[in-house]
Amino acid sequence: MWQKIQQLKTLYRYINSDNLGDFAILKSDLLGATIEPTVLTQMEAVEGYHPPIDLEKLHQYPDDSFGRQYAEHMFKNNLKPLNISSELAAIAKRNVFALRYVVTHDIFHVLLGFNTSFAGEIGVLAFATAQNYSKSLKISLGMAKFIYPILAPKQTKAIFHNLREGEAIGKQARFLLAYRFEEHWQEPINEVRQKLGLPTILLPQQIENNTINQVELA
Repeated sequence: MWQKIQQLKTLYRYINSDNLGDFAILKSDLLGATIEPTVLTQMEAVEGYHPPIDLEKLHQYPDDSFGRQYAEHMFKNNLKPLNISSELAAIAKRNVFALRYVVTHDIFHVLLGFNTSFAGEIGVLAFATAQNYSKSLKISLGMAKFIYPILAPKQTKAIFHNLREGEAIGKQARFLLAYRFEEHWQEPINEVRQKLGLPTILLPQQIENNTINQVELA
């Protein structure tokens, strides 16, 4: 009980932290987020790994690069990277699942092509559940199947479509949670997807060019 009280006090101190990841990882630690023992050894490569993410720098990369596409996603949705401060290094090292799941959540959105709507969120959650990261995610997915259609009835069809798609992709892809995405920002995003066993997705400018070409040919 005393440990939980101390965790709550620490969590409260970080509510207004400039590093949003601090609050997120402390919350995960308080709720006891854990990884499946069968995949724990796969996480050794990213134990304590949380390099800072500079969106302005990433936005200078080529249009088709992984980093540029991630930065544009973050700017478009008014999001900030969930960076972790050095003061929480001990917690980050102790709870490798909480660390990587917090830091990579928006990266998953970009690579999987799911937006930040309820339908998009359940797609990412279904993917992570299919990758067998944590029992807590399976519980969260079960709740989301029930709650999301109530909260966003107009998205019901998309919610269940993304649920099936996320599960299917999660079963065929590599184990993404242990991948050092931050070392591949300059690579073309579809090359990164291909290496990870993910479907390639047309970039916005490619979709626009295809539309123009179709109009010209009509």
